[in-house]
Amino acid sequence: MDQEIDRKKYTFSVYGHPNMLAKHVKTLEFTKDEDITERADCIIGVKADFDKSELQKFSKKVQVICSITKPDGEVLTSVFKCKVSPQFNSDHELVLRKSGFSSDRTFGVGLNRGANWLNREMLELLRNPHQGMDVTIIE
Repeated sequence: MDQEIDRKKYTFSVYGHPNMLAKHVKTLEFTKDEDITERADCIIGVKADFDKSELQKFSKKVQVICSITKPDGEVLTSVFKCKVSPQFNSDHELVLRKSGFSSDRTFGVGLNRGANWLNREMLELLRNPHQGMDVTIIE
């Protein structure tokens, strides 16, 4: 039997922002906020359209695949891995952490790499507020 059939998968969209830095080494975050300051150095996507109830269906280890399709058709990706936190209950922010700290905003713990590992070409594109990025979570 194909194992792919048994895997949970969910995709949502985020957008870029001129203040996006993606330099935090221990966390990364997606937010529904439209505006961020440069202090928000873990945020790699704003105006997120995720559905909390869809995210709460995950309970194990997941891959978080961030992808941008450039105008020439080339697809840029960055992949992160973590374990889902059972405490996640936010309909506004989705935070992934290297540590084991968990709160209602924490979707993932034991993150393998922080926002600073986001593909730098993707980061440059994401400094444009009109640039979209797909975020796919696979269990």
